[in-house]
Amino acid sequence: MKKKRLITSALPYVNNVPHLGNIIGCVLSADVYARYCRAAGYETLYICATDEYGTATENKAREEGLSPKEICDKYHAIHQEIYQYFNISFDFFGRTSHPEHIEVTQAIFSDLDKAGLVLEQETEQTYCEVDQMFLADRYVEGTCPHCGYEGARGDQCDRCGKLLQPTELKNPKCQVCGNPPVLKKTKHLYLDLPSLESRLSEFHQRSSIQGKWAHNAITTTQGWIERGIQPRPITRDLKWGVPVPKAGFQNKVFYVWFDAPIGYISATKSGYPDTWKDWWFDPEGTQLYQFMAKDNIPFHTVVFPASLIGSGQNWTLLHHIASTEYLNYEGGKFSKSRSLGIFGTDLKELDIPIDLWRFYLLFNRPERSDSNFSWDGFLEDINSNFIDNIGNLLNRVLVFYQKNYGQPLDGAIPASQVGFLDQVKELGATALGLMDQVQIKDGLKTILAMGRLGNKYFHDSEPWKGIKEDPEKTKEILVALIYLLHDLGQLLSPYMPQTAEEILGMLGQKKRGLTGLGDWSSLAGAQLPAPAILFQKLEKKRIDSFKDRFSGKRELVEEGPDPFAAWAKVEIKVGKIIHIEPHPEADRLYVEKIDLGEDQPRTLVSGLKAYYSAEELLGRKVLVASNLKPALLRGVWSQGMVLAVEKRKRLEVVDLKEAEIGEVAFLEGESPNRALPEIELDTFFAAQIRVKDHRFEIEGRGLSLAFGPLKSVEISEGKVG
Repeated sequence: MKKKRLITSALPYVNNVPHLGNIIGCVLSADVYARYCRAAGYETLYICATDEYGTATENKAREEGLSPKEICDKYHAIHQEIYQYFNISFDFFGRTSHPEHIEVTQAIFSDLDKAGLVLEQETEQTYCEVDQMFLADRYVEGTCPHCGYEGARGDQCDRCGKLLQPTELKNPKCQVCGNPPVLKKTKHLYLDLPSLESRLSEFHQRSSIQGKWAHNAITTTQGWIERGIQPRPITRDLKWGVPVPKAGFQNKVFYVWFDAPIGYISATKSGYPDTWKDWWFDPEGTQLYQFMAKDNIPFHTVVFPASLIGSGQNWTLLHHIASTEYLNYEGGKFSKSRSLGIFGTDLKELDIPIDLWRFYLLFNRPERSDSNFSWDGFLEDINSNFIDNIGNLLNRVLVFYQKNYGQPLDGAIPASQVGFLDQVKELGATALGLMDQVQIKDGLKTILAMGRLGNKYFHDSEPWKGIKEDPEKTKEILVALIYLLHDLGQLLSPYMPQTAEEILGMLGQKKRGLTGLGDWSSLAGAQLPAPAILFQKLEKKRIDSFKDRFSGKRELVEEGPDPFAAWAKVEIKVGKIIHIEPHPEADRLYVEKIDLGEDQPRTLVSGLKAYYSAEELLGRKVLVASNLKPALLRGVWSQGMVLAVEKRKRLEVVDLKEAEIGEVAFLEGESPNRALPEIELDTFFAAQIRVKDHRFEIEGRGLSLAFGPLKSVEISEGKVG
């Protein structure tokens, strides 16, 4: 008997509007899997809720002049509207401010307390005497003791990345009122994680193997454990939260990291008061799949399981964790305040069908490394990878069939098409297997491969000739392609539900689940309606206008890193392009082999195809950002970035004929940066390398190689990237 599948997506915090990265990181990915599970015949429940308690909510309410309850009501409605527009198929979307959440959280705490797993400790914490409240670490700001950045938070410096304590900051200030805080003693409750370590270790061993956890979930969890599990505070000195049911602590609430994951359980109880235990107290018959971004991993692999295990109840524990990396926006971070990036409330205004957004985000899902939203990539992926593939196949097959035959299908498999249809079945089975293993992006790419198979078969078969030479054989080819379109429509239903319905509607069909792939008997007698264009292609002019609209203010702001501090982490080498070929999966990209004077040439992916022929680049010595973390670009790992000067629609890759291979660029007055650790793309762009009067520079200081200053030839002024 199939086990039930209980699916959750990380609870979105209620004090903000979700952006595209938030959406792909949890709710959209979980939605695809939930839709797959239902269509594959699994008893499925998909649960989510807004996370409504904590310091951030209190502060947001203070900013907007509302009560915490009013701010939660406002943003819960915003989240709900956005997810409905995205066609997210929650079975229940709840709130942690519901009474059931208080009830379930307090019950789990009481079980932990009775088991002797709750400790009391007195500590000193930052306290604002003006606002008369203890301050969470992130609400203390000051100067970083390591790099001198004046906007560092009490938990971490955004410039140098060092983890901090509020007491380490120089000139600390309360983020709410700007006054310096004081230290004040307070007593809190802690979860005794060390006492649960052996049971947690046993759980990790079993679940990570049986559930095939994502790689980053395994490494992050191992890192937490190897550093030594310490008691974790579970209470806070706040008013807005779940009250603590323990004598001496009635004026405190539970820390949000403790109560928020319990929101999965309480939301299920809110939505299904009579049957919630059938899911959460059924470890033998239910598998729990949890979706989130990588920053949430330890709370779901350590803290939440520890709370459930320690309670002594027979809870359903984590089976599979699907944790993504981050989606960035045009090489930087999403920022609502800076109008940088696409947020859920923007989408309706753009009037782009929601399934195209779903396609792009799922096609670029950051599964193994961070990925990057770019408007140019959006245009290419939608037009080339979907419309030119699936949309084109659907239209050319149905138009040709209707024009030349038009009669109902008989549902039989033509003998001449068995070999081709076996390939269709094989691809369908592969896609289903990938979906079942939560390989969401690869599942979609397999569906696209089915589309490419159909397009190639149509082209190679030349039905425009066959209709004259052998009309019956040509009809059999078209029928086989219609069968492919039927399975393709069914397979797309978890990813693009509205589009799947439209495709199947053009075949006179409805969605009927994924268990009937390769069974085309339902097409017997189907009268195909007049075909329609699935999607119009996106226009570059329109996309460029969106790019400008959402570009924000990219110049350095107070919260951004210092360009010279960023440059200190950047390594740029001279490399020679020794091999170049078109990218197999992207029309606008090259794949190059570049000699950087190392043991082996590196593989790089670049977007230079629209600007240079392969012959122009082969043999050229170029600048390479050589210590970027490898990135998977359309299925090819890129081990760096070829640098170019860009000005509007012009691009120049400087040919460094005089330079030595492997030579390292340096800032005037300094030595070359050598053997530096890998960095994110954001760090490179934070260095803000530009060309002015043909000279490469950072904030007026020139960049050089051994033979002299780095200079462009064609473009006198522009950005480097």
